[in-house]
Amino acid sequence: MRRWAVAAAAAIFLAGCSGGGDPDPGPTTTPTPSVLPSATPVPGPAAEACYRLAYGEALAPTNDRPAVDCDRRHTSQTYAVGRVDTVVDGHLLAIDSTRVREQVARTCPEQLGGFVGGDEDDLRLSMLRAVWFTPTVEQSDAGADWYRCDVIAVAGTDDLATVTGRLDGVLDEQEGRDRWGMCGTAAPDARDFARVLCSSDHAWRAVSVVELPDGGYPGEADVREAGQTPCQDAGRDAAEDPLDYQWGYEWPTAEQWAAGQTYGRCWAPD
Repeated sequence: MRRWAVAAAAAIFLAGCSGGGDPDPGPTTTPTPSVLPSATPVPGPAAEACYRLAYGEALAPTNDRPAVDCDRRHTSQTYAVGRVDTVVDGHLLAIDSTRVREQVARTCPEQLGGFVGGDEDDLRLSMLRAVWFTPTVEQSDAGADWYRCDVIAVAGTDDLATVTGRLDGVLDEQEGRDRWGMCGTAAPDARDFARVLCSSDHAWRAVSVVELPDGGYPGEADVREAGQTPCQDAGRDAAEDPLDYQWGYEWPTAEQWAAGQTYGRCWAPD
């Protein structure tokens, strides 16, 4: 038996994906106007539309790419559209304020599982992630108050998978879980380890999730210890010979815990 243990890394897996962009403008507020803007509001995005986004575009807070046919090559699909609440205590919040951004950052990941199917562990063991967009400041000034949630498939460190067709319910079936699953080019602590789709060439697979206690970050020693037995068992279960097997454990850092990844992953050769 051989084992590997490594702290989880890769910024895009902190808590799924998150919209990035300009420095946080802080809690800027403006008084609620007595006269509404006269400009025609910018129309909201279409539900379940598809887009051909580059990696950097998927992580940006706004996006103006035109939609494409979902039956053609694309890299993201919208799965939820809604309206942000920009009025708090009688004040109108800026669309790029911390409170509005956090509101969307909570909402979009919560709705992803219901769209792609499977259970919570299936999603955590996949390369499917949520990204989200809001209007530009100029669009917001014209009356736009929508948010848009897209699902993407991460293909590598700085790359998105190309999709043909739709991602609705893809984790309900084993074929979809295999295609979009999380695999690695080597053991998770190896120097040449890279996270890849299981439909690509790979050597290891993330095979199960280690649930960790709710609350604040327990500390690296505790989260590391929590995965030893369950991941050893997972490695044994995945092996052809229960007396000769390998396993790995990837636990969350304090930063990842704060961003929402309050679980670890077990790995095994595949």
